[in-house]
Amino acid sequence: MNIIKNLHGYTAQKPLALSIGMFDGVHLGHQQIIKKLNAFAAQNNLDSALLTFWPHPRKVFNPNDDLKLLNTIDEKTYLLQKNGIQHLFLKEFDERFRNLTGGEFVKQILVEKLNVKYLIIGYDHTFGKNKSGDFALLEKMAPECGFELEQVQAVDFGKAPISSTQIRNALAEGNVVAANEMLGYVYSVNGVVVGGKQIGRTIGYPTANIKVDSMKLLPKKGAYIVEVFVEGERYKGMLSVGTNPTVGGSALSVEVYILDFDADIYGKEISVNFREFLHDEIKFESLEKLIERLDEDKRLTAEFGF
Repeated sequence: MNIIKNLHGYTAQKPLALSIGMFDGVHLGHQQIIKKLNAFAAQNNLDSALLTFWPHPRKVFNPNDDLKLLNTIDEKTYLLQKNGIQHLFLKEFDERFRNLTGGEFVKQILVEKLNVKYLIIGYDHTFGKNKSGDFALLEKMAPECGFELEQVQAVDFGKAPISSTQIRNALAEGNVVAANEMLGYVYSVNGVVVGGKQIGRTIGYPTANIKVDSMKLLPKKGAYIVEVFVEGERYKGMLSVGTNPTVGGSALSVEVYILDFDADIYGKEISVNFREFLHDEIKFESLEKLIERLDEDKRLTAEFGF
């Protein structure tokens, strides 16, 4: 996949079939758009491309917004490449860009800069200053600008359309099963193993403390059954998102106990897939009660099938 971070230096070559959006999560709704995009590109001798933005526009409009994302840039890039996109435009959502009207965006970016011949967008997509661009504007401009246009309807989960927001809400409730169904893959967190207080080691449950990207969304505080990937090998694990209140902790941490594993992995990158919620974060009255709960969590994790 060709990644272009600077539109100023980009000169259009082969005409593009393109979609626009944040594509946070690259969920089933996004995947439907990409599938149609790739099919049209292949049938019409076009290259497939996505135009996405960094930072998230919400962070530009409101710098104090504590928005967390389903994907880091690297994760999103990997998922888009896996789904067959040929060109990824990572546009900085700067002051000049945010002030383009919908019409200016279509003419200056899509037509003149990117040479778009086919545009496909989601059912609720808007763009341009004050959301002045929408499907109605694109329908009006498409014939005069020389591109074909398609709008994709929502993919529903239950009674609501799948969206990045809906997936974030599911994770905020600890409902990783629903989040995984809407994503079409298992939600994961990656990071380097760093030193912690090593309290778990003293009670028979040594954990790997994972340093996670500050923009990455973590599921709600609590304990989870996870798959752990270390140097290409897969293990079962039980993971805690929380502050370790039983031992007087205050800082949020992500710690995983890996079953049947005792290697030194400090400084190594590991990945965890969230498979099942076990329980909310609990402040136990004693270490003995904590160990009893850990023993039960370990039993449930060992019996979990994946």
